[in-house]
Amino acid sequence: MSADSDLDVLILAGGLSHERDVSIRSGRRVAESLRSAGISAHVHDVDGDLLAYLQQARPDVVWPILHGSTGEDGSVRDVLDLVGVPYVGTDAAGSRLSWSKPVAKTLLHQAGAHTPRFTTLPQTLFRELGTRGVLDRVLEVLGLPLVVKPASGGSALGVTVVREAAELPQAMVGCFAYGEEALIEQRIDGTEVAISVVDLGDGPRALPSVEIVTDGAYDFDARYNPGRSEYFVPGRLSEPQERAAADLAVLAHQVLGLRHLSRTDMIIDADGVPWVLDINVAPGMTETSLFPQAAQAAGYADGELYAALVRQAAAR
Repeated sequence: MSADSDLDVLILAGGLSHERDVSIRSGRRVAESLRSAGISAHVHDVDGDLLAYLQQARPDVVWPILHGSTGEDGSVRDVLDLVGVPYVGTDAAGSRLSWSKPVAKTLLHQAGAHTPRFTTLPQTLFRELGTRGVLDRVLEVLGLPLVVKPASGGSALGVTVVREAAELPQAMVGCFAYGEEALIEQRIDGTEVAISVVDLGDGPRALPSVEIVTDGAYDFDARYNPGRSEYFVPGRLSEPQERAAADLAVLAHQVLGLRHLSRTDMIIDADGVPWVLDINVAPGMTETSLFPQAAQAAGYADGELYAALVRQAAAR
């Protein structure tokens, strides 16, 4: 492997998902951080020129910082494997497992993790069985409050907290605007926490927790527009709670076969038990994102951790 100054890193950002703008902001920020660490980095969109560019430029490492379907469902990583270019992050198989929230939650439940009870319903089922009967049964079995979210997706797009039965039909409509399949799960009250995990070749380890306090729901606006949310890094957790949250994030990383970096979002309930909500293989890297805050709290200088991840990918 060449010296860092000789490494050429291509960051993939953009794409056609609802999270395109967030991806571009994340990609630009990582590129700037890598340059500050002495590594050549440039950003390319996912478009019709990408394959030809990859084959001609042959970057040393590709870092897909893409959010949404093709960015996180494993398909772009499949293409990178076909081209034969090393890349930062989880491979296609692990990405597919994590992208499907019902699959990831089922695997983690089988591994002993706590996750809210849920059901998954495709939009086509409502056309076949009728909306009212299905939703009535959901309410009978899962109760209230509920969280309705796309079974695959990120950035809280299409996510609604349902506290009254009358709110559920509209929540389903909002969810189906972002995907064909809805995940409906019991709402767990408690402290919202994100735990990032990195693996630089010596096994996965958790970074300090990030506690999220939001005025209202932690929705898309609250995530990416400064001022809506307050963050505590590390979170205001007891030592046993911090340790349990870290263990859960590492477990998710291992069970789903993730690589290099991940982020697990969870709720710590009143008894100090962490409940896994979502797993991210391409965490946001904007100025308000959680992974960069955790990296800073862990003592990494700007660009230091990103450079280490790039070196890890290039060494494969």
